[in-house]
Amino acid sequence: MLKWKDVINFANNGNPAPSKKVIKTDEQWREQLSENEYYVTRMKGTERPDMSGSCTLLEPGKYVCVCCDNLLFDADEKFESGTGWPSFTQPATIEAIGYVRDVSHGMERVEVVCNVCDAHLGHIFPDGPLPTGLRYCVNGAAMKKL
Repeated sequence: MLKWKDVINFANNGNPAPSKKVIKTDEQWREQLSENEYYVTRMKGTERPDMSGSCTLLEPGKYVCVCCDNLLFDADEKFESGTGWPSFTQPATIEAIGYVRDVSHGMERVEVVCNVCDAHLGHIFPDGPLPTGLRYCVNGAAMKKL
């Protein structure tokens, strides 16, 4: 079970090695993704709160990266955070997610990316429910539910 100290360690010292890497040209990503998916995942955009409609959808399933189908989260780790974005307490596997220090917008945060294709997913915060205390705040456009 990952804790905040683990996240900070990954962000500062490097992420777990993914099982594979998916690398495509910008043109290939544009052809594959919708305009919104491209904006969020490749341009590090953020969708408006409650845009995805999946925040309160708490049913069994798996969430994969919209870009490369990497398994990101299990719905068992999803919770209603009240933030307007889908939230999770743990990734599906330790190597599913990459962590990047983000000092943009005048604040210090930790960005979460797909560890296989480097798609921007959202950010992680240390204000989630116990026992992990983690809140992966993820753009709905970056994932698809299986």
